[in-house]
Amino acid sequence: MPTELSALVCPACATGHEPGERFCGRCGTPLVHAAGATLPASEARERARKIRPQYAEGGLVRVAAARNQAEAELVQGMLLEEGVPSLMRRSGGFDVPDFLAAGPRDILVPASAVAAARDILQVPSPDASRPLGDSGPPAWVRALAAALAVLILALVAAGLYAAVFG
Repeated sequence: MPTELSALVCPACATGHEPGERFCGRCGTPLVHAAGATLPASEARERARKIRPQYAEGGLVRVAAARNQAEAELVQGMLLEEGVPSLMRRSGGFDVPDFLAAGPRDILVPASAVAAARDILQVPSPDASRPLGDSGPPAWVRALAAALAVLILALVAAGLYAAVFG
């Protein structure tokens, strides 16, 4: 029979249990850790202790990109040292199972931590990188697109003329 000082306890009937058990043998309730029990410090628990709660609210927002998994893990480590939680995911269109660590990654943080993450990584906000009043591609890109459209129309018209009158 387990002693009163065991690490797991039934919250319903207060019966002590051995550390390997998951449910109470008497009532079937899931076991919880006893009030005075100390849990072993795992790597995940230590990382979770570094996260500041005010940075863990809201939906995920992309704040940075990395060229590969190693670079993304470095960025995540920099954010975690400042208390900002982050998530790494493969960038769209680069899911190559043969090279699992290769390919670009996106770094996502909760919405409440976007400003802090951009400050830590020294990444300008998307609005700050574009001058005020600019709402699209540069003028030379628009001019090139217009010239290509005119050239294509001229080639199509020449082909039709040659087919009809040639």
